Amino acid sequence: MMNCKKTYSDIPFAHRQHLHDGHCALIHGHNWSFTVTFSCHETDLNGFVVDFGKLGDLKDWIEDKLDHACLFNADDPEMDDLIARFGSLFKVYIIPNCASEGIAKHLHEIFDPMVRKQTNDRAWVAAVEVKEDSKNSASYSPE
Repeated sequence: MMNCKKTYSDIPFAHRQHLHDGHCALIHGHNWSFTVTFSCHETDLNGFVVDFGKLGDLKDWIEDKLDHACLFNADDPEMDDLIARFGSLFKVYIIPNCASEGIAKHLHEIFDPMVRKQTNDRAWVAAVEVKEDSKNSASYSPE
């Protein structure tokens, strides 16, 4: 199996962990980065796992959904009120779990079908690493 990685960095967005008993329960932001690991059994005619120049759909998705967004857990009890009162002040993106671990899994679920379609199922997303900052990260790879 062949692998390669692409990193998308300096992606500013906020989130909150409503069940956390500390500061993470407050809306706060990070300058995130994502490293996507691509895999294949056979490279393309150029010898590539994926053609980095043809991954614009992933970059566009990140910019459209996450750049300067505020992520909420789908079960956040304050979310509906915040959106109703202040929804015009931030771009909302809702996922099941907006911890780094949940974001990594969510990105895998979004990016893997995109890569499989772009490569006619020749390549796939093997893993996604999400970094909140230079010290904290989480990753997801399917079993």
